[in-house]
Amino acid sequence: MLVGRKRAALIGRVGPLALMPAGAFAVHQLRYWLAFGSRAGAELQAQGHSYLHSVVPWIVLLIALSLGAFLRALGRALGGHRSLPRYTLSFTALWLVCAACLVAIYVTQEFLEGLFATGHPSGLIGIFGYGGWWSIPAALAVGLVLSAVFHGARWVLREFAERCGHQIAAPGVVLARAPRDVRLPRLSPLAEGWSGRGPPR
Repeated sequence: MLVGRKRAALIGRVGPLALMPAGAFAVHQLRYWLAFGSRAGAELQAQGHSYLHSVVPWIVLLIALSLGAFLRALGRALGGHRSLPRYTLSFTALWLVCAACLVAIYVTQEFLEGLFATGHPSGLIGIFGYGGWWSIPAALAVGLVLSAVFHGARWVLREFAERCGHQIAAPGVVLARAPRDVRLPRLSPLAEGWSGRGPPR
């Protein structure tokens, strides 16, 4: 039972994080599309980004994992439980955190591509040059979508859990229903050893 709870908590944490690689890929592709328009495909190939085609199936797999985690949590919500905790960050703060993480991933990716990919510029030119600054508004846009998805998923789970008429459970905690009021039969006054009038004289 304890192993099952730990596994459920792990899936609940990993599920949302599985969307980050898809967000990073979207930022990367959107940056080149904004910078080069219809020539984005040719520029991606010329700068050594052909390897990204082999990454797409893994990104799809991670999206499927995230969707599966949400469907599992939705099934628990239909039973009156919410397996995903609330965020302590506001929507705006989570949006900025997601955007900052996406920019950091983009910078790291472009830096490594400058070191190892043939035809890719190195240094800051390879990161923010040739329209690379478009990665910042792209990260803000994708981060907004991710933040909306994360908060929206938790709102849906909470609404389903509350509409099912149960209390919301903490992760891995199963709540038992409150026992119904049991009415005991009332004994007659004589059976209890007293009555409403005194004995006869």
